[in-house]
Amino acid sequence: VTLLVQASRERLQQWLNKSMKIEMSDGRTLIGTFLCTDRDQNVILGSCSEFLKPEENGTTVEPRILGLAMVPGQHIMSIHIDDTSQGYCDSKGPL
Repeated sequence: VTLLVQASRERLQQWLNKSMKIEMSDGRTLIGTFLCTDRDQNVILGSCSEFLKPEENGTTVEPRILGLAMVPGQHIMSIHIDDTSQGYCDSKGPL
């Protein structure tokens, strides 16, 4: 195992059970708890909610609760981690 692979694994382990915000290529934003990933860069989020981008007239759509969601790696544009989160057990929800 190379140092780069080891460092990457350690980084992913630090993110486990942290709140994660994923912006997708179609404009949707998903917020949930990072549970795992795979070699194809797919991400599994728990307690996940989906947020659509605002409509052209400025109205926002209520978020949709997805629960457990698999996010295809090919559609992930950016990932943000909330380092202050304590995991998905917080009754106030992620982020």
